[in-house]
Amino acid sequence: MRNVLNSYGRAFLSQLHGRILLLSAVPFVLSLVLWGVLLYVGLQPLIDSLHALFTQYDFFRTSGQVLATFGLGVLKAVIVPLIAMFMLLPLMILTALIFMGLFAMPAIGRHIGGRHFPQLEKKYGGSLLGSVGTSLATFLLFIVIWVLMLPLYAFPPAALAGQAVLWGWLTYRVMAYDAMADYASKEERLAIMREQRWPLLAIGMVSGAAGAVPGLLWMGGVMSVVFFPFLAAFAIWLYVLIFIFTGLWFQYYCLEALARLRGVRGMTDVAPADA
Repeated sequence: MRNVLNSYGRAFLSQLHGRILLLSAVPFVLSLVLWGVLLYVGLQPLIDSLHALFTQYDFFRTSGQVLATFGLGVLKAVIVPLIAMFMLLPLMILTALIFMGLFAMPAIGRHIGGRHFPQLEKKYGGSLLGSVGTSLATFLLFIVIWVLMLPLYAFPPAALAGQAVLWGWLTYRVMAYDAMADYASKEERLAIMREQRWPLLAIGMVSGAAGAVPGLLWMGGVMSVVFFPFLAAFAIWLYVLIFIFTGLWFQYYCLEALARLRGVRGMTDVAPADA
């Protein structure tokens, strides 16, 4: 547990480093541009398609009855745009996660590895293709579970707890791979993920609680629909910041675990707070 807390402190301080702050701009801008274009071109057709589907199968009446049961009847008028927003949210997360893995995690690895773990030999047990494949495969399962959990949003505390668990698993699977891609061999990575499963999952759970916060932006009902473009941009920015911090935390913990596995000296303090 001490290593988990030490890694947390290191990650918190490192996120204040100018180079790390600049790293957050790349995935944010790329995600913002991509989703700006996609929403401009595809949001209204998506809403129109959902509206036609609701009309054809009388989902408006059914959804109205369900919402009224939970005292949310006022949302019946905006149920279609809300569903469209909830459908797009996982895809926004996925793009931010992929851009994070492509542009931020390698730089984070070089920054932390070069400054604090210069004694670790790089064995390149991971790859860019492996990172993207791991992210996509993990996220496909994430989306399925996330959709099944949508009814929990009627009860914000339950939704927050459920999202924390789900995000914990997601971050554990994706970030651990990226954190060790350059330094660990495949065998070392699998050994660390097996031996350090619970500490890594704990890191993922704490990060997952933070990762659930942007999802609360969509609980504003009618106002969420009105301010959707601004909320979407803000949510993407929050996700990127959370991914950056999570990546730092996993990087510190995994490289320290790798140093212990190899029996070499661990973290080196070359500069306080990565100044």
